Amino acid sequence: MSDAHPSDGGATLQTHEGDTAVITFDVLDPSGITRSVQSHQAGAFAIFIGTTRDNFRGRKVTRLEYEAYTPLALKTMGQILTEAHQLDDQSSQKVPEPTRNANHLIRCTVHHRIGVVPVGEASIVIAVSSPHRKEAFQACEFILEEVKLKAQIWKREWYEGDDVNEASWKENFPALRKDGEMGQ
Repeated sequence: MSDAHPSDGGATLQTHEGDTAVITFDVLDPSGITRSVQSHQAGAFAIFIGTTRDNFRGRKVTRLEYEAYTPLALKTMGQILTEAHQLDDQSSQKVPEPTRNANHLIRCTVHHRIGVVPVGEASIVIAVSSPHRKEAFQACEFILEEVKLKAQIWKREWYEGDDVNEASWKENFPALRKDGEMGQ
């Protein structure tokens, strides 16, 4: 179910598993987001906070700006959260529903900020609760990489001294170079 928040232009989607995907213009609150996945059944919480850094390849970054096709991005993020529940305990590979551990993950959430994100502020927060740390870490990383790869969210990077019309659009998930290393 999707719920738009007119005050901030954001939207929320809740999955059948009770997980939440959020896209918002608001400043992200990592503590509140972490509390949203808390459970007495959890032995572990994994949290990832992606922030705007002040440099990229020797250039001073002044801010990032994100745009999203929100309805589709939310749907994609919801699918990613659902897929995280299907990860094999030993890897980041999905396994068929009947063979997965029912207690693998308790709850997951991903919040992505859109609009201008100044240096030092969070653009994405992912929180996962699980009975055990390994599954929480694996799911958190899986969600991050899949959101970067698949979600319909685009990033523009602003550099000090550049004309306002020269800001660079960046890929969220750079292509692999021929030598197997990540590009850009």
